Amino acid sequence: MTRSGREYLESLRDGREVWLDGERVKDVTSHAAFRNTAGSIAHLYDLAHDSEHSGTLIFDGIHRAYTVPRTQQDLIDRRTAYKVWAEASYGFLGRTPDYMAGGAAGFAAMPQVFTTDGFDGAPHALAYHRRLADGDLYSAFTISNPHSGDGDDDLVVRVVAERDGGIVVRGAKMIGTGAVFADEVIVGTIEPLAPEDVDHALCFSIPVDTAGLTFVSRTSYEANARGVFDNPLSSRFDENDSLLVCEDVFVPWERVLTYRNVEATAAMWWQTPAYLNFVHQAATRFWTKLEFLTGIAILLTRTAGTDRLPAVTQSVGRLLGMVAQAKAFVLAAEASCEPVDGGRGGVAPGREISFAQRIMAGELYPRAVQEIKQLAGSSIIQLPASAEDLLHPELGPVVSKYLKAPGTTAEDRIKLLKLAWDALGSEFAGRHEQYERFYHGAPHVGLTMQTWAGGAAGCERLAQACLDGYELRAGR
Repeated sequence: MTRSGREYLESLRDGREVWLDGERVKDVTSHAAFRNTAGSIAHLYDLAHDSEHSGTLIFDGIHRAYTVPRTQQDLIDRRTAYKVWAEASYGFLGRTPDYMAGGAAGFAAMPQVFTTDGFDGAPHALAYHRRLADGDLYSAFTISNPHSGDGDDDLVVRVVAERDGGIVVRGAKMIGTGAVFADEVIVGTIEPLAPEDVDHALCFSIPVDTAGLTFVSRTSYEANARGVFDNPLSSRFDENDSLLVCEDVFVPWERVLTYRNVEATAAMWWQTPAYLNFVHQAATRFWTKLEFLTGIAILLTRTAGTDRLPAVTQSVGRLLGMVAQAKAFVLAAEASCEPVDGGRGGVAPGREISFAQRIMAGELYPRAVQEIKQLAGSSIIQLPASAEDLLHPELGPVVSKYLKAPGTTAEDRIKLLKLAWDALGSEFAGRHEQYERFYHGAPHVGLTMQTWAGGAAGCERLAQACLDGYELRAGR
């Protein structure tokens, strides 16, 4: 059953422990650092709950991201739902509720991965999927370890006690993108662990308001925004990132997915379709984001009157080619879908294309941003400090006179340029460039994994066939 945006916002008023700038945040729905983004996420829920998009977003009473796809058409339908939510934030909200929803559906497709000799997490993984889907919950995750460099493994989440009803954990995890806005958070690891490192080989999901759970927020771009006119993206779509700290947190056994098993703790991401589902959602969002950025480029050149210059049309053509590349990866991953567990777990997006997409996106995004910056030139530097300059009775007419463009009022031109700066050059924009490079892992990891995706043998075979087709002969 879906919930409304109002119901989602109400769920956030649960006493969760969030810290920012040395202050404990009492209510993320009303705090200046979080309230607008919380409202943007609530809007996503309203789109699903009761709007013209409900039929696209909801299937059999749950969000389509929670469904286990059985056919290529199911993947297409799920991607169509992803696209609706991605367009609502212009691609700038990455870890929306449909992201981990796809991961949970991946767990449900292959629950046997969670069954080990010492612990059976399969029923817990299925219950996790059902709980999220039925409750229309927002799950975030923290699956990276803090880096100390001194071998201090006490920094990383680990079990410090076992009880009849569950375990007690202590330590920290990173990076909790969107976690302050979530209902639950998965705490685990996607990083390789040594075979003997069973102390850190665990994964569990708990409510964000669990006692002893603390979230330390990074700088809030929303809090620093002057307003929607001056910072149209960072004021509304700052999904935030936070450090998760566990101080003797009690986790009931039924919320533990893997326990003291290195293989299962990795396999839950890589042997189930969970990671491939992540990429499917992210690739759809990335395609949408490039569409948006390219639209900014087109509007910038049209406003400047440079849109018909050959060099400019070529640059816009290059950006449109990038959009087509991003789209092609999504469609190709769907078209090359693979059976899961011999078909018993439905289908998943093609692994080879999905792995390649994360390489492409991390390399393409900075190029797209640079291309648009070149088109914008110095226009995005010399801007009024805020909308107050335009509204001032004496200064407003001066700004309006000197910052207009042919056929465009100063207000409309400044509005566009401020949008461009927020997307391309602000601190918020810098975070997004870094995010697109690294949110699916370090590039060297992705590049290495690409060699395992199945394409290398075919490439080698074709080259060897050419070599085998001729010989060294005298006189030739």
